[in-house]
Amino acid sequence: MNLRIRRLTVGLLVLYTVLFVQLNLVQLVLADGYRTNEANTRDIVRLFSEPRGSISTSDGTVIARSIEVEGELDRLREYPEGELYAHVTGYLSLNFGASGLERERNDELAGTSQEIEIKSFSDLFIERDRTANLILTIDHDVQRTARAALGDKKGAVVAIDPRTGEVLAMWSWPSFDPNQLSSHDLGGASQAWLALLDDADVPLRSRAYQERYAPGSTFKVVTAAAALDGGHATPTDPILEVTDNYVAPQTDRPIMNFGDSSCGGDLTEMLRVSCNTGFAELGVTVGADRMAISAGGFGFNDPSPVDLPNAATSIFPSASFFTNNIPLLAQSAIGQFETAASPLQMAMLAAAVANDGVMMRPHLVSEVIDSDGRTVDSVGPEVIGTPITFSSAAELKAMLENVVVKGTAKSLAIEGVRVAGKTGTAEIEGSDGTHAWIIGFAPVDNPRVAVAVFVEGDDTTGQQTGGATAGPIAREVMIDALEATVAR
Repeated sequence: MNLRIRRLTVGLLVLYTVLFVQLNLVQLVLADGYRTNEANTRDIVRLFSEPRGSISTSDGTVIARSIEVEGELDRLREYPEGELYAHVTGYLSLNFGASGLERERNDELAGTSQEIEIKSFSDLFIERDRTANLILTIDHDVQRTARAALGDKKGAVVAIDPRTGEVLAMWSWPSFDPNQLSSHDLGGASQAWLALLDDADVPLRSRAYQERYAPGSTFKVVTAAAALDGGHATPTDPILEVTDNYVAPQTDRPIMNFGDSSCGGDLTEMLRVSCNTGFAELGVTVGADRMAISAGGFGFNDPSPVDLPNAATSIFPSASFFTNNIPLLAQSAIGQFETAASPLQMAMLAAAVANDGVMMRPHLVSEVIDSDGRTVDSVGPEVIGTPITFSSAAELKAMLENVVVKGTAKSLAIEGVRVAGKTGTAEIEGSDGTHAWIIGFAPVDNPRVAVAVFVEGDDTTGQQTGGATAGPIAREVMIDALEATVAR
């Protein structure tokens, strides 16, 4: 009998131990994974029945809020501006979980973060319905201008304050209406979801920060920075041959200029006319190591530091790859081959040059304020790197201003304002169309806004250029952003 009791006791202890380990595994080790899994809607059901904070722009426009409704679920998540901020706020859906800031800042919005739930010792014993509101850096007028200026062109617009990293606008088209996904009509929400998934234009993905594309000649800013910092060039030396083609070592296939034109000269001139042959040769002269260091300094190959989920990592091939592939180094130096960047990354690049070579962390959330009016988080400027020296940045700023005054970026010019910029036209593999890019900043002597505009190309758009297609869009956004940042 005692043997049976001992066996039973041991068996119960083993079962208890297994249960104890499993509970701790689920509650402590795997809890975050279960909670943040987009397929887990248990928290979402709770969130629809409890208070949730709002999301507002810097000028007070509410872009996400919860309203009381009748039915089994007490509250409905509402997005008053519809598609305008869909890729920023994301959605909160009973069917499909959360995305965007709704996902990234869920703990604050729901009031479940420790800073919001517990303010004093008594809060450990008293249940309170505390939430927090997000105040963003985005300016509503600048965001609306970005949408209007891009129009029905597929692409993206990003505007950043180079001094602080504050994102002033982030627009991507096509977009979607998050109200359709947050609806309590689960059948209707499912139909909307399936339609979005079947859409060939992929409107659920933000072209501004979740996708990457060949940056074309806007990447020549990186090549110029590498040449300046590495001592391979100054604004006036060397002077490269004027030619209509460049043949890199290890190949007999030439790199041509846009429209089969001829160009060359010093770095200032090559930037002014966006000379492919000259920058391809310069990239080979600079070398793979220096090019990779410069690209990495500007944020390529590192996860995007923006405070949004699932941001794309911009790509520049490793230096070792080019050991026996010098022709591809020449292609990469002009923003082709496997070089790829998000519009956000290119806005960061422009902002770093504008800010005397200092790169700031881009962010959309400015403040988190709880339901008692207390600021629980304030996001300030944060330096994340110095990809180019102060002196090289000064030289590059002057050359990029020349591109607007006398070169390919004249469409960026604003009367009475010193503007700098660089255009880009990127070839698309398997298509006769081209992507159109432009990056820029203003005022040159005290920059308050840096902009990147990307217009997606395909067979129907044909040969787009950055100056003609993207430039006018960037100019409109830049004008409004300059007005918005006067008081900041």
